[in-house]
Amino acid sequence: MDDQAGITVRRALELPGLRGGLPEVVAGSDQLGRTVRWVHAGEVPNIASLLKGGELLLTTGIGLGTRPADQRAFVRRLADRGIAALVVELGPRFTRLPAAVVEAARAAGLPLVQLHREVAFVAVTEEVHTEIVNGHYALLRQAEEVHRRCTEALLEGGGVPQVLRILAEFAGNPVFLETADGQLLYAAAGTTGPPAGPPTDAEPLQVWEGLRGRRADRDAGPPAGTVLVDVPGGGHGAGAVRARLILPAVAAPLLPVHRMAAERAAGILAVVLMQARQEDELAARGRGDFLTDLAEGRIAADDAPAQAAVLGFRPGDGPLLPVVMRLGPEPAPPGNWAPLARAVLDELSSVGVPVLLGVRPVEGRIPLLLGLRSESERAAVADRVAAALRVGVERSGLERPGGPRPVVVVGVPGGWAAASAGLRHAAETAAAARGLPERPWHDAQRLDIDLLLWRLRDHPDLSAFVDRAIGPLLTHDRTSRAPLLPTLTTFLEHAGRKAETARELHLNRQTLYNRLARISELLGTDLDDPQTVLALSLALRARRHVG
Repeated sequence: MDDQAGITVRRALELPGLRGGLPEVVAGSDQLGRTVRWVHAGEVPNIASLLKGGELLLTTGIGLGTRPADQRAFVRRLADRGIAALVVELGPRFTRLPAAVVEAARAAGLPLVQLHREVAFVAVTEEVHTEIVNGHYALLRQAEEVHRRCTEALLEGGGVPQVLRILAEFAGNPVFLETADGQLLYAAAGTTGPPAGPPTDAEPLQVWEGLRGRRADRDAGPPAGTVLVDVPGGGHGAGAVRARLILPAVAAPLLPVHRMAAERAAGILAVVLMQARQEDELAARGRGDFLTDLAEGRIAADDAPAQAAVLGFRPGDGPLLPVVMRLGPEPAPPGNWAPLARAVLDELSSVGVPVLLGVRPVEGRIPLLLGLRSESERAAVADRVAAALRVGVERSGLERPGGPRPVVVVGVPGGWAAASAGLRHAAETAAAARGLPERPWHDAQRLDIDLLLWRLRDHPDLSAFVDRAIGPLLTHDRTSRAPLLPTLTTFLEHAGRKAETARELHLNRQTLYNRLARISELLGTDLDDPQTVLALSLALRARRHVG
């Protein structure tokens, strides 16, 4: 058997059918290792157009023609088509092969065989095809044996590392498992050694770095002979591929049986990864239920530490920091929540911050509790967890294209007694913060006014208040080419400081004064009056929530 899962020309000549014809190789004797994919018999001059490559062509030579030029062209066309070998039975047409045929075959490197005795082409065809089929069956048996060993490893408690190790040993080459976007998950060496796992062995990593460097060149594909097999994800579009198996031909060439084995291993890995994802998501939902029960007061502060410890959260004696992310106003789209949890855990474990992350898919909410060493860490930890949450959302496919960006709200640190109210307050504030300008994270301590206005968002008095306070200005801006609402907003954000407002809006002072005078005229108010400033500030905030 060779690298194309057929038999070689040499093996075909050894079978009884062709051996009985007393075969003589007159050209291409160094190419007898070519693969015979199929056997074809024919006598027409244009037979090359009927072939696909890899055939062992049997003929009596009728189609060769009588002119040397025609004979050379006939052989060249067969060589260009990529046949495995040309076998000519001597007899009435030729008692020996013409020199033009032999010379053309030698020039093209095409194996040319003449048979000195008559053979039954049908018997030769049946014999070679049987050999090819038997060879395929042998390959299937080897691949199935790898599948059986991988299955047994899983039944004995193994996982992805054991499956990759079995495949690497069978292929005699390193094996890599990467994410669909090219991040390395596991590496296994192709020789005996420590179990496969998250990549630590120097040799496989060196190979991986070489592969990654090659793929960094957009015009370069994988090295020749590399086997790539997708691990299905069970979804459509971006979810169709969960991971990818890569088998580079480093220590030995890869045969079709190795691809077969890799495809069977990919099926097993798909199940393993699916199970791991389901287990991760179930665990994340369980943590989400705990954090929700804590927020809603169904778990007492005295009982919470023991229950959290069962879930793997042991924060120590430092303050607890509540954090909540909201994905959007609608239920979250289907996605894989596990990468989100892993992204946060990987980011915070490097700085020694214990984290308990849960998910509430129906509400599109991700509550967390973080264990701080001191309250002074709050801002730095909030920056890292907010960044990790956004990375996790992108990896998980949980963000709706064109939809609102997720909102992260960081609550007030405290003990277990304060964690209940802190989580509840952060969750409500996250809902209220969806109408606010985008920030990496919002401080729950600074959004109490917005939370109050959000709670009143459906009350008709709030809409009436907005209309009374800034309605004339909104009417003006709908028809004016120079809207004034941005000027008022910036003026109030700077607490009425006109110099800072002018710099922010890139206006000279006189232009700003004219705009403020026009706003006062439209609203019938005095912008220097503190009560007026307070009312306008509240109206602008309320407008974000009443639509």
